[in-house]
Amino acid sequence: MLDMGFIPDIERICSLLPPKRQTLFFSATMPTEIKRLVDRFLKDPERIEVTPQATTAGTITQRFTFTAPDARAKRAALRDLIITQEVKNAIIFCNRKRDVDIVFKSLSKHGFNVGCLHGDMDQRNRTMTLDQFRAGSIQLLAASDVAARGLDIPDVSHIFNYDVPIHAEDYVHRIGRTGRAGRKG
Repeated sequence: MLDMGFIPDIERICSLLPPKRQTLFFSATMPTEIKRLVDRFLKDPERIEVTPQATTAGTITQRFTFTAPDARAKRAALRDLIITQEVKNAIIFCNRKRDVDIVFKSLSKHGFNVGCLHGDMDQRNRTMTLDQFRAGSIQLLAASDVAARGLDIPDVSHIFNYDVPIHAEDYVHRIGRTGRAGRKG
């Protein structure tokens, strides 16, 4: 389920607006929670889709690597991929914060330049980590889906889905951190 903590802010803003108005609402995706929000605050909305839902960018090359099911083998496969691919920088997505920490510690232990990002970190540390990743002082970023949406990281060369995301839409958002603005990813 999405964190919809901004709804009280939207309710307050809408209460201050005149009843007769034009309201435009933009969203990269339309999950159920967002659809409810649209139905609540917009009158007779028109939906315009630029691309079909859950569509990936054509500039992104997608590959699948089969690994043994145990966690050590999975981490070893990740390290091999990082070494064998031409990785300028990468975000490694995990489904759980606990796994973010495990992947971070494993990569650190093996000498990789890595940071981590997840929802249990305070905002100051998240901002600092993102700034270091953007500046290139951190090459790899082990992250939860907190990094999948709404972050401006303009030039990410690789995305690794350490865990398969639960929803197809999350996969699209994750890999959409690369291949942006016509670049290959």
